[in-house]
Amino acid sequence: MAWFKRKEKGINTPTEAKKDTPKGLWYKTPSGKIINTEELKQNLYVSPEDGYHVRIGSKEYFEMLFDDNQYKELNPKVSARDPLKFVDNKKYSERLKDAQEKTNLKDAVRTAVGKSLNKDIVIAVMDFSFIGGSMGSVVGEKIARAIDYSIQNNIPFLMVSKSGGARMMEASLSLMQLVKTSAKLAQLAEAKIPYISLCTDPTTGGTTASFAMLGDINIAEPNALIAFAGPRVVRDTTGKDLPEGFQRSEFVLEHGFLDFISTRKELKHKINLYIDLIKNQPLRN
Repeated sequence: MAWFKRKEKGINTPTEAKKDTPKGLWYKTPSGKIINTEELKQNLYVSPEDGYHVRIGSKEYFEMLFDDNQYKELNPKVSARDPLKFVDNKKYSERLKDAQEKTNLKDAVRTAVGKSLNKDIVIAVMDFSFIGGSMGSVVGEKIARAIDYSIQNNIPFLMVSKSGGARMMEASLSLMQLVKTSAKLAQLAEAKIPYISLCTDPTTGGTTASFAMLGDINIAEPNALIAFAGPRVVRDTTGKDLPEGFQRSEFVLEHGFLDFISTRKELKHKINLYIDLIKNQPLRN
């Protein structure tokens, strides 16, 4: 089965280890199901045999949620700096440059406004491919500006989270974004504008500790990892075996931290259904 492996930096890596949008002709899910990538794309990157939701980014979510993929991107040129001159085994400024060239993104979130089921909505989507979707100062700023746009124009706000948590290269500047985004969401609530939070795989760390769990409605995709500290950290800290499915969407729903789980085929309808219910207006089909 060598033809289902990739070679990265001289190391053979199983295809199932890659969880984001597939680039080859075939894709193999973690359960071993094999699907043509074109068929996978047509099925919203969900394996029809086992329901596995492949990790996707802002481009795919915008295509899925905005009518006819028509939208206006907000603050597209905002880009991170390196105020702390952070260096580990590589300069942070170099990491940013490499990530931007590799992903063709400015940072780990994109925000846009457009119509979904014929009504305006502001959507922010995180990209895990950009430094693990880590939440730095640009991520916090773009989310804050998107919320401001929602308030100024009285438009519902949707946040699609996909993050490894705070961006450690920005230290306390990154942690400040938890407070910043939470404060902006409080202003959104005061304006009585709906906020829907969608947690995807993974939603962890400071993202979970702030905006990802503050929705009027908190929803998730199936089997998404949703946690503050990941299962391995919890296991190593407590020294105990964890329950089956620990910190996955279904486990989190069962313990009362989510309102519902939605497959991607139902996602657009479900999001707008709950917006209509929150606003007490006629339901859209």
